[in-house]
Order: sequence, then C-alpha cells, then structure tokens
Amino acid sequence: MILMTLAIAAGTMLVMAVILSYILGWANKKFRVEVDPKIEAVLEALPGVNCGGCGYLGCSDYAVAIVTDDIPVNKCTVGGESCAISVAGIMGVEVGKTIPIFAVVHCGAHTKDRLGLTEYRGEKRCAAAHQVAGVQGCTFGCLGFGDCVIACNYDAIHVVDGLARVDYKKCIGCGACSKVCPRNIIAITGFHEDRIPTVACSNKDKAKDAKSNCMTSCIGCKACSKISDIFSITDNLSKCEYGAYTQESYDDALKSMEKCPTNCIHLIGKNKAE
Repeated sequence: MILMTLAIAAGTMLVMAVILSYILGWANKKFRVEVDPKIEAVLEALPGVNCGGCGYLGCSDYAVAIVTDDIPVNKCTVGGESCAISVAGIMGVEVGKTIPIFAVVHCGAHTKDRLGLTEYRGEKRCAAAHQVAGVQGCTFGCLGFGDCVIACNYDAIHVVDGLARVDYKKCIGCGACSKVCPRNIIAITGFHEDRIPTVACSNKDKAKDAKSNCMTSCIGCKACSKISDIFSITDNLSKCEYGAYTQESYDDALKSMEKCPTNCIHLIGKNKAE
C-alpha cells in the first residue's frame, strides 16, 4: 500500500513537471521580447562595470541609449577611446573627439592650513561631520574623513594630511567621489591637456572672512583674471574655464599661479597626485 502511494505521488509529480515545462516553454516563446542585436553587441563591447560615469544607471542602459537615442559613443570613462572605437564600429558612426575626464578637488587646504578647526568626536564620515556646525571655520572646504575614498572602486583618491587628493594615473572620471561629497567640492572635468590649472578653493566668502578661516583660500583679488583670460571671478571666487585652456595659454596660467597671493591655483593632471 505504501509503495503504491509513493508510486502514485512520484507519477503525479512527473506529470506535473512535464506539464509545467511545456507551459513555461510556451510562455517564453509567446512573451519573449526581441532585443535589437546592436544593443547586445554594444553591451558586449562595454566594460560592464556599471559605474555610472556615462550618466546612465549602468552599461545596459547606456547600450540601449546608444542604439535607440543616438547618444554619443564616447561617454564610457572606463573603456576610454578603445571602447568608443569599438562601439562606433558597431553603430557605423564617427567616434568624435574624445576628451578624458577626471576628478578635480576644489580645495587645497591641509589640516595645518585650516583656521578655526575644532575637535570632532562624531562619526568619522564627511556626511555626518557636514551636519555639525562649526566643525571647521571654512564651511566650503574638504572635511577629510574620506567618504570619497570609500566610494572609489579604483583606489584613485586618498586623504593626505586631511585633504582628498586624486591619483591621475588611476582616476577614470566615473564620478563616484563627486556624488558622495557633501560639500560638492569634487567636480568631474574634461582635461583638454595632460595638465591643467585649477583653483583649489570653493570658498565664496569675502576676502576678510575667507582669510580668517583658511590660509590657502581664494580671496577674489582678481590677480589671476588680470593676467589670463581663462580665469574669472564670480561670488568672490576665482574660476577656471577649462575648455578655454590650451597649451598656448600655459605661460599666462603659470604667471597667474605665481601672482596668486594665497597659492590656491595649482597645476594638476597626469603623473602627479593632487
């Protein structure tokens, strides 16, 4: 009796398995969504790291956008030029000019340069410290607890003497560090040359207040903008027009750096961590 019951149960399970397999096979064919072969080919050419540096959630979304929305093929910062060439070949389009992009930290103050620095005993994260009033005199500067370091998957940014510094040999411009910085002082910037000048400051306070909080703060004195057209002053802060910088403007940029009274203009780029 027990053997017969087991046999019936086994037979019933076998029949159900066959029926369900048939139903699933039918449903797979009936409701299958055909994927454009170009999307699959582009996705195969992309690196598959899903870093979001292209501005999309991942490689799959970017591949779909390239094929269906005519999005430029050179937005993958991880794959770089070789990846762009491969995707362009699949799409039958020109690659276009590819400008490498990297992270730029708009702060140059190490711990010793910060005035009005107080002891912080809370969670050692920038996001947490940013919520505490008076944690340091400058409310625009790097907090130095390394949220950007944790976010970077390429070991391309480190905190040195309280300041985030980018290793341009490793940075791919994915933007992960920029997204987690609570003070928005890390920008993803196109480098038209291997090395470009940058204003290592984000302080928009007037000169007197800026100087009282930081020894390397921009004071909006306009010395740089009087020498080089790539610099301009907005809200008491010097800004560099990276797209306007060329090798020909190098000499004027160096003169602006030398003229800066607080030494807040630096050259950054390949072969140097900043």
